Amino acid sequence: MIHLKIKIIISFLFFAVAAVMLISATKDDGYGPYGPKPLQLKLPAGWPAPPTDIFANNKLTEQGFLLGKKLFYDGKLSKDGEVSCASCHQQFAAFATFDHDLSHGVHNSLSTRNAPGLFNMLWRTDLHWDGGVNHIEVQPLSPLTAPNEMGETLDSVIFKLKKDTAYKRMFKAAFGDATINSQRMLKALAQFTGSLISANSKYDKVMRGETKFSPFEEKGYMVFKAKCAHCHKEPLFTDNSFRNNGLTLNRFNDIGRQRITQESSDSLKFRVPSLRNAQLTFPYMHDGRIFSIPQVIEHYRSGIAIEQPTLDSSLRNRIPLTNLEKNQLVYFIYTLTDSSFVRDMMYAPSGSAAIFNPGYDKH
Repeated sequence: MIHLKIKIIISFLFFAVAAVMLISATKDDGYGPYGPKPLQLKLPAGWPAPPTDIFANNKLTEQGFLLGKKLFYDGKLSKDGEVSCASCHQQFAAFATFDHDLSHGVHNSLSTRNAPGLFNMLWRTDLHWDGGVNHIEVQPLSPLTAPNEMGETLDSVIFKLKKDTAYKRMFKAAFGDATINSQRMLKALAQFTGSLISANSKYDKVMRGETKFSPFEEKGYMVFKAKCAHCHKEPLFTDNSFRNNGLTLNRFNDIGRQRITQESSDSLKFRVPSLRNAQLTFPYMHDGRIFSIPQVIEHYRSGIAIEQPTLDSSLRNRIPLTNLEKNQLVYFIYTLTDSSFVRDMMYAPSGSAAIFNPGYDKH
């Protein structure tokens, strides 16, 4: 009789614990039964709010971020297994392509545009040089499927991912079950690329009162505010608009945003790039035709093709600069280099999201 009572008590305790565990496991916390750890992006103090919430329908989690990072660095996503997203967006170059004017794709092919740096994507609503993509989750489709970039099909990519047991575990951890599909893959990539925040350059430290510009940098900042800030607005150092900056038509007959809108008024208009990390993202312009910052400044000083009908109105008289002002401006642009961003292990292939703390919220 005593043994029977003990068995009943033990059974009761077992089912009680099981019930608690079941309730905990099935609790609707918005992250599924496996409970991915939510990550909170802390925006830099004083920065404008992003125009949209790119994570509104794609909750940012540690597991989703890590899955997106693995995908970003994996050559498996390309036709030849050699080209990854990171092949053209290298961390040490602020996620641009180091030293190459055009991006290199599968089978030694070349793209027709220069790969821009990937950072502060939260503040963009239209992506690519011509604004042809309107959401970060859709953005990878173009390079993934372009024959001169990664050259794959979505079906083939998903087939390869499904054969990888590591991806099965990571998709389950990120989304609650092991289902691998293109929508989840794109969401994970967006969690990684959307979290790339660069806001810790010398300029940022000066703005936070942690250090000071040198006299030459300070003079360059004054030149910048007088001559460049119209298009390269602080603190993002871009207004994300599309403008014709006086470059001539290149060998690819790239007409820029006109290709998207089919409006002649958009001929030769391209995105105004951010000047952040410009020291690291050379060569410059949509086709990488200019290889140094002094050469870029010289273009605005003397090289603008002023006869173009769609030329931005602010450039009709070019940008008058003395040699001294030109050199001062270069020194200021160098203060926009975020060396901590390009060394941050959180964004590196072997880094952990456990150190996730973008946005420099302590300031």
